[in-house]
Amino acid sequence: MAILATATIAQAAEKSTLTEIKERGTLRVGLSTFVPWAMRDKQGELVGFEVDVARRLASDAGLKVEFIPTAWDGIIPALLAGKFDVIIGGLSITPERNLSVLFTAPYAHSGVQLAANKEMAGDKATIADYNKRSVTLAVRRGAFTVQTAKKYFPKAKLRQFDDEAQAFQEVLNGNAHAVLASSPKPEQMTITYKDKLYLPFTERLSRGSEAFAIRQGEFDLLNFFNNWILLRTEDGWLKERHDYWFTTLDWQNQVAEGQ
Repeated sequence: MAILATATIAQAAEKSTLTEIKERGTLRVGLSTFVPWAMRDKQGELVGFEVDVARRLASDAGLKVEFIPTAWDGIIPALLAGKFDVIIGGLSITPERNLSVLFTAPYAHSGVQLAANKEMAGDKATIADYNKRSVTLAVRRGAFTVQTAKKYFPKAKLRQFDDEAQAFQEVLNGNAHAVLASSPKPEQMTITYKDKLYLPFTERLSRGSEAFAIRQGEFDLLNFFNNWILLRTEDGWLKERHDYWFTTLDWQNQVAEGQ
């Protein structure tokens, strides 16, 4: 009897997160609100690229989805504490994070892009065109974009600002040829100021890889997520949704102000 009870306890302890999700019928998703990954619409509901991804994932699996908004600096500890099943929140793969969590295959790619002043730099279309002493670039101080600028444009003059908005304003005012910033800001600003700004490069200058994050050892759940990412990558759905949220502003009117 004691042996049977011990075996039952062991089986319960070994129940996987995937099994728990299926029994619960709900996928619990941790995320942080950040435009355009996840944000509130005017009715207070969550919308955004990550929200679309999580909803479609749950729908495809016949599950409900529960969103658990969490402060960014505490999102990995919250996952490890079992507050939710998965982080779907624009989390980039890094070796340091990988020591704590298990990453899926990438489902999206971010990076640094350059937006240029049409009047000042309309004839510049290559990296070499911007890597000149006569070129002035604007960046936010302390950001990863500073490293990217120094890597690709070591000869250019670098003007650093405490605020990203100031860096863009410098280019809009004609005081710098171009600004480097993390996507989707450059893409969105060139839409907003299409008469003054343009994107000279079709490819981003650097590329990050975003993935779902789960707890270490959950390989059945990893398999489930990886196969879903594969399917939605192959049929173009992930790209279509990413393009909508990151390369257009068609969604802007539905979003609550102040985000």
